[in-house]
Amino acid sequence: MLFLYGKKQWRSLTAEAINRSDDRISVRSRGTARGATQTTRASDIVWAEVMLVMEGKCRQRILADHPSESMFNSVHVLDISDDYQFMDDELVGLVKSAAEPIIAALVRS
Repeated sequence: MLFLYGKKQWRSLTAEAINRSDDRISVRSRGTARGATQTTRASDIVWAEVMLVMEGKCRQRILADHPSESMFNSVHVLDISDDYQFMDDELVGLVKSAAEPIIAALVRS
């Protein structure tokens, strides 16, 4: 499972951190913006069965930048705004509630 956001600062790092110990999935986080600390590579998209993006614009960027790699991936928009710091309690709750149904469905399939 690949968590994505523009600069890979707070939201995707938080999502990776809280899901890292979940034995049901393997996780990574990457940024879609050119200035991200770890930008998304084609190999990340090939690795990921499912991608979770924080905003719709990240989904659009992934599909535009990596069209052939992402055509077989499921991309879910979590709709979590950029209003939180790393591991903010509210952000943790939002990520868990948005990602858990997707994770559960992935595990069932």
